[in-house]
Amino acid sequence: MPLLVTSASGANGDGYGALLAFDDGGAPLGPFSDDDRIVDPRGLAPGAEPGLLFLNSAERVLALDTAGQVVADTGVIAGLNPGGGTFGPDGRCYVGLRDARTVLALPPDLQGAGEDVLPRGIVPFPRGFGFNAEGKLFLASGVGPDGKGDNTIVAFSGDRTRAVRLVDDPALSPLDLTVAPNGNVVVSSEHPFGTPAAITTIREYDPESGRLVRVFSASGLAEFRRPRGLRFGADGRLYCAAQDEVVAFDFTRGGCLGAIVRLPQLHGQALAFFPP
Repeated sequence: MPLLVTSASGANGDGYGALLAFDDGGAPLGPFSDDDRIVDPRGLAPGAEPGLLFLNSAERVLALDTAGQVVADTGVIAGLNPGGGTFGPDGRCYVGLRDARTVLALPPDLQGAGEDVLPRGIVPFPRGFGFNAEGKLFLASGVGPDGKGDNTIVAFSGDRTRAVRLVDDPALSPLDLTVAPNGNVVVSSEHPFGTPAAITTIREYDPESGRLVRVFSASGLAEFRRPRGLRFGADGRLYCAAQDEVVAFDFTRGGCLGAIVRLPQLHGQALAFFPP
C-alpha cells in the first residue's frame, strides 16, 4: 500500500513543501498531488469514509481522493496555522491550532467554520493529540519555536474546559501523539527540543496513571533526527516521520526495524498509508 508523507518547507523545515508518495519498498514516487493549494503541508488524517485523505495545508484543510484530486476544501481560514489531525469518535475532522493553542473540529464535508473543542490557550504549544476508544482526548503540550512550553501530556474526559496533567517525565519533549491499539498513549520526543545533541525517542505511557511504560530508540538502525508524525500501520507496526527518513518500530516486541524510507530533505511531518 502506498505510503504518503507530508514534507515541510520554508523556515519550518526547508523541505519539499509537498505531499510525497512512496511505494511498498520505500522508493519515492513523487508528489501524490500537484494541486497548488497544497502549501507547506502538515497533518494527515484518513477519513472516516474509505477513499478520502484529509490534509492540513497553510490556512486551509483539504480532502483528497485516491487519485490525489481535491474533492473538498474549507477555503482560507485566517490564522489557522494547523498542526496534526485525526478523526474523532463523532465523525468530525479534528485539527490542532498552533497559534490559538486549541483543537478545532470540522464537519466531514469541510463545509462550515467548525468549532473549538477546547478553550483557546489551553496549553502553551499543542504538539499532537488523539482519542481513545472511550472518547477521552489526550493532548501533547510541548515547546514552540520560541523555546517556550511545558513538555507534558494532558487529558480531557467529559469536561473539556479543564486540562488534567497526565504525564510528568523530565526526559519528554513531545512532537506528536497517537493512541496505540493497546490503549496506551504514544509520543515522539526530541529532548531538549531543537538542540543538536537532543535525544530522540518514542515514549509510551499508561493512559490512566501517566506512568512511563516503554521507551523506543533507533538503536543505531536509523538516524532518527527530528521525529514528528506517528502512525500505526495495518501490520501493527509503528511508523514515525522524521528528517530524511521514515522509521519503523516493532510495537509488540519494542524494537526498531530501521528506516523504510530514506530521502534527503524529506523533513517529514505526518504520514498515512493510502488508499485504504
